[in-house]
Amino acid sequence: MTNNERILPITETAAPTCEAEVVEVLLEANRDKRPVYPIGGGTWLDYGATATRPGIGLSSKGLDRLIDYPVDDMTITVEAGMTVAKLNEHLAAKGQRLPVDVPHGLDATIGGLVATGLSGPRRFAYGTIRDYLIGFRAVDGRGMPFGGGGRVVKNAAGYDMCRLMAGSLGTLAIATQITLQVRPMPETTSMVVCDVADFAAAERLLAGLVHSKTRPVAVELLVGPAWEEHPALGPMLHSSAARLLVGFEGGQAEVDWMVQQLLDEWRDSDAASPNVIAADEAEPLWAWMTEFPAQLRIATRPSKTVDMVAKLLDWQADCSMQVHAGDGIIKVCHWPLLPERAAEVLGETVRPAVEADGGRMTVLCCPGNARLTAEDVWGSPQDALAGNATAVSRAVKDRFDPANILNPDRYIY
Repeated sequence: MTNNERILPITETAAPTCEAEVVEVLLEANRDKRPVYPIGGGTWLDYGATATRPGIGLSSKGLDRLIDYPVDDMTITVEAGMTVAKLNEHLAAKGQRLPVDVPHGLDATIGGLVATGLSGPRRFAYGTIRDYLIGFRAVDGRGMPFGGGGRVVKNAAGYDMCRLMAGSLGTLAIATQITLQVRPMPETTSMVVCDVADFAAAERLLAGLVHSKTRPVAVELLVGPAWEEHPALGPMLHSSAARLLVGFEGGQAEVDWMVQQLLDEWRDSDAASPNVIAADEAEPLWAWMTEFPAQLRIATRPSKTVDMVAKLLDWQADCSMQVHAGDGIIKVCHWPLLPERAAEVLGETVRPAVEADGGRMTVLCCPGNARLTAEDVWGSPQDALAGNATAVSRAVKDRFDPANILNPDRYIY
């Protein structure tokens, strides 16, 4: 039994090598009302509610060709099964990159990245994959091929189908081609990190960054034992409650100026033992932060972030957190969730407190034998989507996948 089959109720796997073969698979599955589970690199199959209906796995590994790369236009079109690592090789050869932090980039596919919509610490400056997706081709649950957007940056006509696809977890269509906007590779990167004695001090430092003359690409509050002994960070002071890391990218002179400017701004502040992490150590630290093994993701207002971190520590003192402080996103790991009590603990303790503060919680990784429903993972549809969006999203799902065969029961509809 493969790892995919252990996570998903897959009875067989199709491996198309072109869009026409994807159409054949979905036409037959739609006719038989048979579920289809999209599989990219297999890196995020445990993201989403528990799948229960036996069905077909649809692997995109055979769809990994470079379609078009007009370098001067700073766009690239690839098949959806290309890995992020292979995409980065094409881009790096031309001094360009996709500035989205992708966990498990060696195996993760571009289609999987679009489907999950996941991001990392540098979303503070660069946004998410949704901001770079400018065109696609896909096949919907009826076996109908279609496309959205285009291959140029200025796509202004019609509905913004790209934003609809991003983060839909493969429940609307199976992507076959993706067109992305890319950016120049920065000349260098650097970080400034300090310890903070308590969360009141962290709040003051974060408030100060709002008025800083610098322009960080990431503002990370690092909490818990996972961050205490990283070689680049050095040992954490025993009296510290957390670490604050501010990342910079750009030209060498620009980055050097911003690092020194922040050190000057932090002089006589709550920043304890500020330390500069140069490019050779910063690159692996970026990768390590991107791979942070979070179980829960909490999104709240940036002004509420530190208070929420304190509440989480009151419930579980030894958990670790990576906080994208500028975006109000908290990623939590080392949260003890026994499979048989996971839904109860999340639904009766954590989620109500998060939602009481106007936030949202998503389960990123379920305990092995837990049977979590869509509401356990995403919250109620009314909470996960604002206002009339619940009815609209249901109507969209019915339009693209009327038989509900694409990744069924794993998302909010």
